Amino acid sequence: MTKRCIHHICIQTNHYKKSIEFYTKALGFTLAQETKDFHDRAYNSWLQLGDFYIELQTAKKHEVLKTYDKHQEGIVHFCLWVDDLEGEVKRLRELGVSFQQKNGEDIYFVESGSLCKVQAPEGTIVELRDQKGL
Repeated sequence: MTKRCIHHICIQTNHYKKSIEFYTKALGFTLAQETKDFHDRAYNSWLQLGDFYIELQTAKKHEVLKTYDKHQEGIVHFCLWVDDLEGEVKRLRELGVSFQQKNGEDIYFVESGSLCKVQAPEGTIVELRDQKGL
């Protein structure tokens, strides 16, 4: 069988600078490549975290992207594993990142481990969890 792994997800944003700052400063991605004026877009950039990439791009010129709505089909969120969830939540709070709370809590337990969720400037939900398994 052919070996496969996830290479990247592509996220579009109306808030390019805020999204770059969120993914680099809050989530620890590095800006691997930034291309201006890419196929009728102001920017198309690659953010890297280990072997995983986010292709972050602006809307095409003269286009405004619709606001994110988690009640549509398609990807609802993506998840990053962290080895110290409580420490990461503390660090994110210090950066002013807000959390999607459940029952008034930033961190909550779901079946196999603890997790929290934050929302990027363009609306993408990012889950952070302390358990690698299902």
